[in-house]
Amino acid sequence: MQNKKETRQFQTEVQQLLNLIINSLYSHREIFLRELISNASDAIDKLRFAAQTRPELLEDGAAFSIRIEPDKEKRRLTIIDNGIGMTYEDVLENIGTIAKSGTANFMEALARSKAENGIAPELIGQFGVGFYSAFMVADRIVLTTRAAGAAQGVRWESTGDGTYTIESVDTAARGTAIMLELKPVEEGEQDFSDAWTLRQIVKTHSDFVGYPIVMTVESHAAIPDAERLKDKDGKPIGEATRVVQKDETLNSMKAIWARDKNDITQEEYKEFYTHLSHDWNPPLTHLHVKLEGATEYSALLYIPAKAPFDLMTPEHKHGVHLYCKRVFIMDNCKELLPEYFSFVRGVVDAPDLNLNVSREILQQDRLVRNIRRNLVKKIFDLLAGMEEDTYRSFYAEFGHVLKMGIHTDAENRDKLADLLRYHTTDSLETPVSLKTYVKNMKPEQEAIYFITGDSLTALAHSPHLEQLREKGFAVLLMTDPVDEWVVRSLTEYEGKKLKSAETGDLDIDATDADSAKTYAGLFTFIKNVLQDKVKEVKASARLKDSMSCLSGEASDISAYMEKILKASGQEAPTVKRVLELNTHHPVIQQINHLFEQDSKNPALADYSRLLLDMAIIAEGGKIENPAAFSQTVGQLAGKALTE
Repeated sequence: MQNKKETRQFQTEVQQLLNLIINSLYSHREIFLRELISNASDAIDKLRFAAQTRPELLEDGAAFSIRIEPDKEKRRLTIIDNGIGMTYEDVLENIGTIAKSGTANFMEALARSKAENGIAPELIGQFGVGFYSAFMVADRIVLTTRAAGAAQGVRWESTGDGTYTIESVDTAARGTAIMLELKPVEEGEQDFSDAWTLRQIVKTHSDFVGYPIVMTVESHAAIPDAERLKDKDGKPIGEATRVVQKDETLNSMKAIWARDKNDITQEEYKEFYTHLSHDWNPPLTHLHVKLEGATEYSALLYIPAKAPFDLMTPEHKHGVHLYCKRVFIMDNCKELLPEYFSFVRGVVDAPDLNLNVSREILQQDRLVRNIRRNLVKKIFDLLAGMEEDTYRSFYAEFGHVLKMGIHTDAENRDKLADLLRYHTTDSLETPVSLKTYVKNMKPEQEAIYFITGDSLTALAHSPHLEQLREKGFAVLLMTDPVDEWVVRSLTEYEGKKLKSAETGDLDIDATDADSAKTYAGLFTFIKNVLQDKVKEVKASARLKDSMSCLSGEASDISAYMEKILKASGQEAPTVKRVLELNTHHPVIQQINHLFEQDSKNPALADYSRLLLDMAIIAEGGKIENPAAFSQTVGQLAGKALTE
C-alpha cells in the first residue's frame, strides 16, 4: 500500500446525487454538520464495541471526543474524531459508492417534493448519504483517516466534479478528519467558520451526542495583578484582561433516555429523535419508560410521523439501538421488537446485558426476551391510547406493517386485531375498527363479511355484495395485498366468524329450491359450454340486480389473491370457479325461456360466454377475448333496438 495513489470516477448515481446537492437550494444547509457529527459518533461507538474483545485497538488511550476546528481566515472547517477510522478499502466502499437504492429514492423524493410543494425536502440523512451533504457548503473536501490497528492511513480528496483522488499516507492519529474548504458566504447566509454559528448548530442538532464535541474558542481572562504593568504609585495600568484560548464542550452529552422524563422538554425529545433517526419530520409521539426490579432497562422509543422510503424493502433496518450502561452495543436490533414494529425508532439501555453479546446470544437471552415482551405491551398501550385523528394518521403510514403481525404473532393477534381499520360499505369515507363494526352489526347478522380487491370503488359496487347490502349487512372492504394473509389467520373476532362475500356460502337464505329446479337444464347446458372455465353453475344467493358473478368454495383462493400471485411472478394454483346467475333477473329468465324453446339455438353458447365475461369484468378481471365480447354486446344491443 506504500505510496499508492489513484484518481477515480464517482459512480454514476453518486455524481447525480452530488449535482443535486450542489445545485439545489436547501433551506437548512446547516444539517451537513449534524450528519458529519453523527458519522463521527457512530465511528466512536464502533470502536468502543470492537475494543470489548480487542483492547489493543485503543493503543493511544486517548479520551473519545469529536473536535470542530474552524479557520475564519482560510475559510475552512475541520471535523475530527478518534473513532474506528477506515482502511483504503473502506474509503473506496463508503465514500466512492452509495449502497443499494438510496440515491434513486432520494432523487425521486426530492423531485416529488419540489413538484408538490415547490421546495426541496431536508432528506439528506434519511437516505444514507450524509457525508455528501458537506458539498452543500464546501468547494473541496479532504478526508484523512486511519483505521484502528492499521499501520497506514488514507487521504481522500474531491471537489465534487465527478472525480476523486485517494492515496495511502502516513498519519499518527487514529480516526477520521474531514476538512472542508467552505464556499464564499453570500449575504444573509450562515458563516460556518464562525464559532458562534457552529455553537448554535451543535446545540440545536447534536446536543445529545454521547461524546464531547469540542471546539477551541477565544475568551477574555483577567490578567493577574503580578503580571500587570504598574504606575509609580504601584497601581495597575493598561489592559486588565487578555485573550486566551480554551477548549469548550458544545454539547450536554446527557443520555436523554436516562433522565427523568419530567425534566425533558418536548423540544429536547424532538431534537434527540432528529439526531437518532435523521428524520427532519417531528415524531408522531414517543414512549419513555424506565423499569427497575428483576428486569431493569431504560427505553426511549418514537413513532415516526412518516414511513421511511425503504420500509417495505429487504434493506430496511430496525430503528432501535441497544446500549449497555450507555455503551453502544448495536443498531438495527431486531431482537428487541417484532417485525411488525420495525418502524419504531429509539434506544434501549439494559445495564445487566453482557457487553460481549452477539445476535445469537440475544435470541436466547432471558433479559432481552423480557424487555421485548414489556416493550411490545407498552407500544400496544401507546397505540390504543392515541386520539382517533392521530391514530388515523399513524395507520395510514404503518397499518400495512401492523397487519403482518396478524399472520406471524399468534400471541398478540387479538391486540393487533383491535388496531386494524377498514373502510366498509357503510363507512366509505372513514375506516372503522373491527370493534366498531361488531358493535354496529344487525341483530340477525351472524358473521363479519369482507371482500378483497385492489380498488375501493370497485369493491363497494361489487355484485357479490348486493344481497348483503339489501339486508343492511356492512362489508369490510380490504384493498391491501397483505389483507389476504390477515383473513387466513384472523378467522374470527369477538366470537364472530370472518366470512368472505366472494367465496363459500353466505348463509343468508337468499335462494329458493324452485329456482334451482326450474333452471337446472340451463345450468347444465352453460356448464358444458364453459367446462374449461367453471366447475359449477348455480342460482346465486349473492346477486340482486346483476346477472352474474363468480364465486369460489370456502377453501379456494380469492380472485385478488390469484392476481397478487401472478403479479409477483408466482404460479397461482389453477382453480375453476363457480358461475352464479341471478334467476330473478329478466335477462336470465329470457335466456332460460329461449333454452326451453330450442336447446340447440347457437345463440345460447354466445350468451353463456357473455355471462361469464360480464362476471369477470364486474370483479375487475380481464376477459380472454374482448373483441368477441364487444361484438356480442353490439349484436344484442342492435337486436334490442330494432325490436
